[in-house]
Order: sequence, then C-alpha cells, then structure tokens
Amino acid sequence: MVVGVGIDVVDLREFRAGLTEDLADEFFLPGETGYARTQVRSWENLGARLAAKRAVFDALGAASSSVWHEVEVLRGDSGELDVRLSGGTLALAERLGVSRCSLSMTHTRETAMAVAILEDGSR
Repeated sequence: MVVGVGIDVVDLREFRAGLTEDLADEFFLPGETGYARTQVRSWENLGARLAAKRAVFDALGAASSSVWHEVEVLRGDSGELDVRLSGGTLALAERLGVSRCSLSMTHTRETAMAVAILEDGSR
C-alpha cells in the first residue's frame, strides 16, 4: 500500500547560478557529486538529485525537517535508481512502515523533476 507520494521540480538555471562547492557539500554526499561529475552537464544531474531528495521528504511529510545527507540517491550498475535513508529520516520511514521507495528522475536543460512513491509491505 502507498504510504506517501512526493514530487518536486528544480529550475536548473537558478540552481546552476547558485551552485557552489559549499552548497554541493551541504546537499549531496560524495558519491552523489562524484557520479554527477562524470556527466557532461553535472548540474543537471545534481538538480535531479535535489528534486529527488525533496520528493522523498515530501512523501514522508518531513519537508520542514530535511537533513540532506540522510537521503542518498544511488544509481545501480544497470542504471536503476535506489534511495538509501539514514538517521532520523530512516527512523521516520520505519515508523511509517516504509519498506520500499520507488524513484523516478528526469531533466531537460532547464528543469529537473523527481517523483518518489513510498510503500509498505502490504498489497
């Protein structure tokens, strides 16, 4: 059963204009920035990851207590997306009974978007 759904959009022009190393360190874990830097336009990839993190927080109902490093967006060897939660964000997900997070991200040169669907183990 669906526990929560979150969606978020990032304006990539605004995001890129404000993106500094300090800001990247605040929002993203080293694996996330490392992967993004292998892409031609890394800011598009990071913008999509920011949208994904915010979508996860929205799905949890936790947008006001966001701890950016407690949500890690990972890409598997075959390209599938995965989300790793930690700390208080993981504890909240466990209290809500979340057993699965489905994530979808996309971007153009102007916009990044992500949707997160949280489910419990029931059908």
